[in-house]
Amino acid sequence: MVYNDTETTDKGVKHLDSILFLLVPKKDVVFLPLKCSVKFALEIMENNGYSAIPIINEKGKYSGTLTEGDLLWEIKNNPDMNFDNCSRFTLRDVKRQRKVESAGINESLEVIIELSKSQNFVPITDDDGVFIGIITRQEVIDYLLKTDKLISA
Repeated sequence: MVYNDTETTDKGVKHLDSILFLLVPKKDVVFLPLKCSVKFALEIMENNGYSAIPIINEKGKYSGTLTEGDLLWEIKNNPDMNFDNCSRFTLRDVKRQRKVESAGINESLEVIIELSKSQNFVPITDDDGVFIGIITRQEVIDYLLKTDKLISA
């Protein structure tokens, strides 16, 4: 597949027709359903060594990102929840401490770069808000290094 660079911005990063070449597709991403238990989420995060993981709802739409901190603070601040009974609670019960922004499939590379500054990954959705994958910070850095498109300070 060929990607067409069209125009250089004042930051030195070119607009691309698509960000899809950076996408890790949903089939290769570990994500959690919103209805899963807190215990299951803890186990998945521990087994995969993740500190954050995307959540999708019953319709497949991106619903947020769960972090280790979200789980820690929920267990600390919810007097009804502890490690022994957390299988009774779902991710709907867990308050997110920080919003992880998603981007649409037609978003510009500049927006993906900006979001990647403060997020380990950017969840990507289609035009209907359905989760289709992620773009990792590492993918963005690798692309910029390979193409000499690093922004000078």
